[in-house]
Amino acid sequence: MARANLPNYTTFVLQPNQRNHQFRAVTMVSFRFPFSFSQPPNPTPATHSSATSRPFTAAVTLAAGAAAFAAVAHTNPTNPFLQNALNFFLADRSLPLWGSLSLNDTPASVVDSKTGVSFPSVLDGTRRLLGIGLRRKRLLGLKNIDVYAYGIYADDIDVKKLLGKKYGKLSLSELQENKEYNDVLLETDIGVTVRLQIVYGKLSIGSVRSAFEESVGTRLQKFGGSDNQELLQRFTSQFKDEIKIPRGSIIDLSREPGYVLRTTIDGNDVGSIQSKLLCKSILDLYIGEEPFDKQAKEDVKLNLASILQE
Repeated sequence: MARANLPNYTTFVLQPNQRNHQFRAVTMVSFRFPFSFSQPPNPTPATHSSATSRPFTAAVTLAAGAAAFAAVAHTNPTNPFLQNALNFFLADRSLPLWGSLSLNDTPASVVDSKTGVSFPSVLDGTRRLLGIGLRRKRLLGLKNIDVYAYGIYADDIDVKKLLGKKYGKLSLSELQENKEYNDVLLETDIGVTVRLQIVYGKLSIGSVRSAFEESVGTRLQKFGGSDNQELLQRFTSQFKDEIKIPRGSIIDLSREPGYVLRTTIDGNDVGSIQSKLLCKSILDLYIGEEPFDKQAKEDVKLNLASILQE
């Protein structure tokens, strides 16, 4: 897949309006999903020398932006929004081009097109959003329901410090072929947060506990053998019956330094457990060999590579 070498500046992209199926211009960082940064201030008047180079600069910028859309559309050619956005971008030369905002500006959020759920682009100052996925569950064998959307974050300081020397000089194609790179976030003591946002309005805390007993229990057995029932019970007991999780509730599962899994629900700490096995088992649900959402895992790999190549 072709990779557009884009500057680490905020860029403008098109975002669909769900009500009237039109597009509106928003800004984004050099990730592969749109970020809603505030619009940059009006540019200062150009000098004569800068004005003469403006057509060339605009042409290069437009081409790079189109290349970015093309690269993303290539990964998912059946997505009508990506194709329509690419066509619209190429057709409308009057759209604003790239600005020069950075991640130091007001943090933006990313809206999941499937559920309408919004995720901040940065958590805790340094944890960047790398991918968004959707957890679906078959209800009574009849239909699939959307249980929660989730965002996967990694601490960019940890990423560069712990992975930069080994993987920073590899190209995207080399990283894709590197088997160790596929599991690097599972094994390395990098700060990672998986943020779950509940979208199913009838979900109970008991259902969450039961689901984790099954899914995490399977991973604990996969990675650590069968004698991990006590560890599983310590984790699932954090989801107590008195906790309410209506639609919009947020559950954060965070790996902290030293392989400590910290769980919060709507900003309230419910427990911390030091266990590399448990951390790996939790993250395997989202970025492991058989993740809940395969496209989200691919986005994480690509955007992790972007951090390494900054």
